Amino acid sequence: MEITDVKVIPVDDEKLKAFVSIVFDQCFVVTDIKIIHGPKGLFVSMPSKKRKDGTFKDIAHPLNNQMRQYLEEKVLAVYRQQVGPGGAAASAGGGPEAGSGNGGAQGAAASGEGASGGNEGGGSSTEPRS
Repeated sequence: MEITDVKVIPVDDEKLKAFVSIVFDQCFVVTDIKIIHGPKGLFVSMPSKKRKDGTFKDIAHPLNNQMRQYLEEKVLAVYRQQVGPGGAAASAGGGPEAGSGNGGAQGAAASGEGASGGNEGGGSSTEPRS
């Protein structure tokens, strides 16, 4: 499976840096991916929905670390290319290993798209698991 297109919509927010949509094999799209600036740098937050109890459940996420790393590297590379190396988020450090995996409730839908907030547990953490 290959990521054939990445669309990044930058957002001017302290923690939420962009909304992203990706296309796999030119035939399947995943939207509402978020780039978050967390305590350890940038990380990719997969789409999630809020449950009745206030927690968030991922609705799409990679099933293994190899796919997770591939997805995050591709998304962050396009983001950094768009905002430039001088962008605040891009220069804050953090790479594919950065991030806490829990985006919290950063949802500020400045671009008109819905922001559902963070992720639940380990489902879509972009941080390698120990």
